[in-house]
Amino acid sequence: MKILITGGAGFIGCNSAAHFLEQGHDVVVFDNLSRKGGPANLAWLQAEFGERLHFIQGDIREYEGLCTAVPGNDVILHLASQVAVTTSVQNPREDFEINALGTFNVLEAVRHHAPQAAILYASTNKVYGGMEAARVELQENPPGNRYGYADYPHGIPESYPLDFHSPYGCSKGAGDQYTIDYARIYGLRTLVFRQSCIYGRRQFGVEDQGWVAHFVIATVMNRPISIYGDGRQVRDLLHVSDLIRAYELGIQKIDELSGQALNVGGGPANTLSIWSEFGSLLAELAGHEVPVQWGPWRPGDQRVFIADIRKAAALLGWQPTTSPTAGIRDLYTWVAANPSLF
Repeated sequence: MKILITGGAGFIGCNSAAHFLEQGHDVVVFDNLSRKGGPANLAWLQAEFGERLHFIQGDIREYEGLCTAVPGNDVILHLASQVAVTTSVQNPREDFEINALGTFNVLEAVRHHAPQAAILYASTNKVYGGMEAARVELQENPPGNRYGYADYPHGIPESYPLDFHSPYGCSKGAGDQYTIDYARIYGLRTLVFRQSCIYGRRQFGVEDQGWVAHFVIATVMNRPISIYGDGRQVRDLLHVSDLIRAYELGIQKIDELSGQALNVGGGPANTLSIWSEFGSLLAELAGHEVPVQWGPWRPGDQRVFIADIRKAAALLGWQPTTSPTAGIRDLYTWVAANPSLF
């Protein structure tokens, strides 16, 4: 296969590129190298795979560049994105142009120049918004240590009402719905992945995006960590290798799954409270308590997000295999071995 990865020098993109290159596929990385870590990730790919890796420096906001890059590809893995809610609030126009217009450009380029290609779109759990109707309570086991859903033991399903909070939610949600509709209206072979917290090697996390890697990097580099709220907020975590395996299965099953959206996250079995549990793991890895600064709850912060991944399990034959403890240990080891990158 020939695979074009938009945002291919990003965290998920470079790991995806490496995986598919190792499988013997042709990979084209399309990236504008604007993200922190992008040039380093590209250099790593080039060092690992040499001339087998094809790189196009381009921007999904520029339609003509996509029309040149798209033809001849069997798969378009659309990962290029503006990724932070806070940035979307500060600059909603740029957020819209990258996430909504950029995704529209990708879909149009495929429609006109590679209509048989499979398109996988990396959406987000933020399309479910604040989920005010999903009651949250402190769990009894361990007592008072983490929040959980009162009524959704399997997590939030794809049938939960969409509610695009924040410019980021609106722009990613627009891409999500356009990708589904282009299967319905134009017959494109599309599949949407609504992703939870993804983490792993080569993630250059910062405070407002990629929090797992941000906490690990800050601990290794002795930088400050800020916790907003009480630290008992819970997220489901998915290691990047498990995400890529879902992509691979989605490509294989694109004809039967086209036009659908799947939650792809850690699910209830792979959750962590962001400090009451994660803090203890970091202290164990670092060999000392990790100091933090505490701040008030931020508007819109979810006390819990856990994805119901049963649909992906049933349709893809997929389950996460890397536990948060094992995955975070591996990420910590990689960061500690590569301090010059941070």
